[in-house]
Amino acid sequence: MTGWLKIVGLGAGNKKWLTPEASEILHQATDIIGYTPYVAFVPETALGRRHASDNGVEVERAEYALTLAAQGAKVAVVSGGDAGIFGMASALFEAVETGDKNWRELDIEVIPAVSAMLAAAAMIGAPLGHDFCVISLSTYLKPWEIIEERLKAASDGDFVLVIYNPTSKHRSSDLFKTLKTLKKKRGGGAVAVIATDIGRKGEKITVTTLEEIEPELVTMRSLLIIGSSRTRQLGKFVYTPRFYK
Repeated sequence: MTGWLKIVGLGAGNKKWLTPEASEILHQATDIIGYTPYVAFVPETALGRRHASDNGVEVERAEYALTLAAQGAKVAVVSGGDAGIFGMASALFEAVETGDKNWRELDIEVIPAVSAMLAAAAMIGAPLGHDFCVISLSTYLKPWEIIEERLKAASDGDFVLVIYNPTSKHRSSDLFKTLKTLKKKRGGGAVAVIATDIGRKGEKITVTTLEEIEPELVTMRSLLIIGSSRTRQLGKFVYTPRFYK
């Protein structure tokens, strides 16, 4: 097969965070496939055919990309942030596992990128300086009961917690349940960071605590960083020490 398929993370919203490797691949691709807002983010100088689609059709999008690559196209499947973190990489491999056996022979590569959590963490200091875990509150592909178990387990382990997809217009109550669970487990004094529209117009970072957090500041474009027992605020910065006493 002469085609290839690269799963490309576009970074966390700021064009400066598009890596040179990702940019090079986008300019080599004959076809660029992805969720409509992500395809729109691809540089105009990348001249490949653009195939944009809606949210919720990730596996179908992956199957289309694999079909084009099998026909000889050079395909870039784009994803916001890093494609391997709640992105298109997993959906692509799901399609490979269950689809045409010949797809397993394709030249497939995942291209790393700057994720939203890494960008937000860097802007606020070093909150991820010790052990941390990442949980999505989206119930689109997993039940709330699983999310709640993981929130409790992360708190019991005293991990710094990064929360993706904290709210939406259909499940705002999940955020309130999450904050209630974390406050009970960690105490109201735990550092809480709300990072919204990172790398985009309207970018905002709010540092507060679980006791004082204002849920109305959290949007669909936010992520949360909830500190461990060791995380602390140092002036305008937040950091988690590398050691435990």
